[in-house]
Amino acid sequence: MARILIAEDERDIRELITFTLEFGGFQVIAAANGQEAVELARQHRPDLIILDVRMPKMTGYEACRILKSQEETRAIPVVFLSAKGQEAEIRQGMEAGADAYILKPFAPDELIQQVQMILDRHNTE
Repeated sequence: MARILIAEDERDIRELITFTLEFGGFQVIAAANGQEAVELARQHRPDLIILDVRMPKMTGYEACRILKSQEETRAIPVVFLSAKGQEAEIRQGMEAGADAYILKPFAPDELIQQVQMILDRHNTE
């Protein structure tokens, strides 16, 4: 069972993502901000990290840069899940080291499918 770390500051959305991914057969670790996500990633070494962009204490972009700069978390794929879908936002996420950028709102089955595709692609590299 793949372990996924999600970081989302809005509790309702965090719970929806957690429920969706658990329904899809994934184990979920939840963080309320980017700083907590970085700490939990070091502790748990998840198979995939999903970050919101706008969060308190540390943005998703900042968290991604830190995760990609550290040896123990560098290889973990990172996905942004955000309502910020402008081209500049997406480019900034990819430049920070993300493997994908998924836009909110999302369909639960599509989120599960996209997460599985990213995990499959990462496991074959």
